[in-house]
Amino acid sequence: MLSQFCVLLVPSTSYAVRAENLLARAGIEAKLIPVPRKFSSNCGTCLRIAREDLERALEVLKKGKLEPEAVHDL
Repeated sequence: MLSQFCVLLVPSTSYAVRAENLLARAGIEAKLIPVPRKFSSNCGTCLRIAREDLERALEVLKKGKLEPEAVHDL
């Protein structure tokens, strides 16, 4: 069973904020959340998006030169 959400890990909080704004302009809902400990022991912020929006979100971020470091199911 696929999860309903996935997280996009990014290198910094400012990067996450810029990516969130870019996705919002494209009509994709993204929420800034703390990085779940199971994905990284570092403190930080990541983006949570609906699994159904993943492919489109990755395209938008790639065009904006804001590609995530990793993507994980939540």
